[in-house]
Amino acid sequence: MIQTYLYIEQSQGRGRGVFTREPIPEGTVVESSPVLVLTGEERVLLDQTLLHDYIFEWGEGKDRCCVAWGYLSLYNHRSPSNCEYFMDYEEEIVWVKTVRPILANEELTINYNGSFQNDDPVWFKALP
Repeated sequence: MIQTYLYIEQSQGRGRGVFTREPIPEGTVVESSPVLVLTGEERVLLDQTLLHDYIFEWGEGKDRCCVAWGYLSLYNHRSPSNCEYFMDYEEEIVWVKTVRPILANEELTINYNGSFQNDDPVWFKALP
């Protein structure tokens, strides 16, 4: 499920990103994305490709990875972000929820380190 008001657009200095045509209240689930779960061995191979920047660690031990369908891999990183993602390991779904109100035409962002306020470094140079 992807809310119909979401769209993909170029994000200044970040490639493509996810934006909204309408204001979104805090606490709104904007996407529920099924995932393809891959083994740790497959992740080693993916880490040698461009796909490394688009996969998510998966499982309680983070010993696997997943490829997400939908828009999930196009949300850009920001800390703090305006959305947070949650992983359902049993159902193999990731869902994205707003953590504050979002304005029309604003980019939706997630924190690649998990919690929307996590300030841990990422593997690339993050834009402000």
